Amino acid sequence: MSTRPKRPKVIVTRRLPEAVETRMAELFDIELNYSDDPFTPEQLADACARADVLVPTVTDEIGADLLAKAGDGLKLIANFGNGIDHIDLAAARARNILVTNTPGVLTDDTADMVMALILSVPRRLAEGEKLVRANEWKGWSPCGMLGHRITGKRLGIVGMGRIGQAVAARARAFGLSIHYHNRKRLPDGLERTYEATWWPTLDAMLRRVDIVSINCPHTPETHHLIDAAALRHMQRHVYLINTARGEIVDESALAVALEAGQIAGAGLDVFEHEPAVDPRLLALKNVVLLPHMGSATFEGRADMGEKVIANIRSWVDGHRPPDQVLEGWL
Repeated sequence: MSTRPKRPKVIVTRRLPEAVETRMAELFDIELNYSDDPFTPEQLADACARADVLVPTVTDEIGADLLAKAGDGLKLIANFGNGIDHIDLAAARARNILVTNTPGVLTDDTADMVMALILSVPRRLAEGEKLVRANEWKGWSPCGMLGHRITGKRLGIVGMGRIGQAVAARARAFGLSIHYHNRKRLPDGLERTYEATWWPTLDAMLRRVDIVSINCPHTPETHHLIDAAALRHMQRHVYLINTARGEIVDESALAVALEAGQIAGAGLDVFEHEPAVDPRLLALKNVVLLPHMGSATFEGRADMGEKVIANIRSWVDGHRPPDQVLEGWL
């Protein structure tokens, strides 16, 4: 029989959708963050010392030093989000703390945002919108606000997991040809489905595509995967799209490349030092900048909350949580 508390102490670090918080309050001894201000390191340490279950988000750094001071009662970190690069998994394992995430529920939302940026940057949508709002538009003209069509272009997807494949499905409908780089090649059937060309090395793919979409997780291996050298492999007309994690791209190197016209433009929903953004990017017209909103739908947030609750309830009942992060989860 499980000795786990039937109403565990659950501390949530950020505001969640109201329905999710209400359901948590019904099931658990819940402590909510009504201010929605990110926890300070001291507040995180206090939460880890008192909680049976911690529900953090991407804004919380759960490192080895923090976990070393965690109370004996902390047995589950039920992350509200799919990415877990902000959690030291090795340190959690050493303390016998389970870690769960919320995979799958954000795939369509993120893939939709990728396509929005793929359309927005080459067609200069953000520039046009600002022109109208500034009352500087002088009316239609044959050469006004010219951009580039995406039909017939080659899309290079970095990371062909759930989101990468969802992007590929959408992109094919817009007439893009699909190229991808992944640690493992897709099965033949999936390659035929997406009519996708696999490149065993990233550099080889970057030299041949017109648009690059970053859809891989952030890991030590992918940190600054797109650096100055990778940017030099791209052609001058290439657009770079990043909705994954800011740290995958060397933001300083990207700013230099964009300023120099080394690549044509970028669409960024994530940044290396969020919420700070390199001032050079802010000054460029050929960059669309979004506030990490790729997964920001009412439906997606509700689904994330349901997964968090299901993971906690499974743990309370003595079962392995359905979304437990295991060794080799990538």
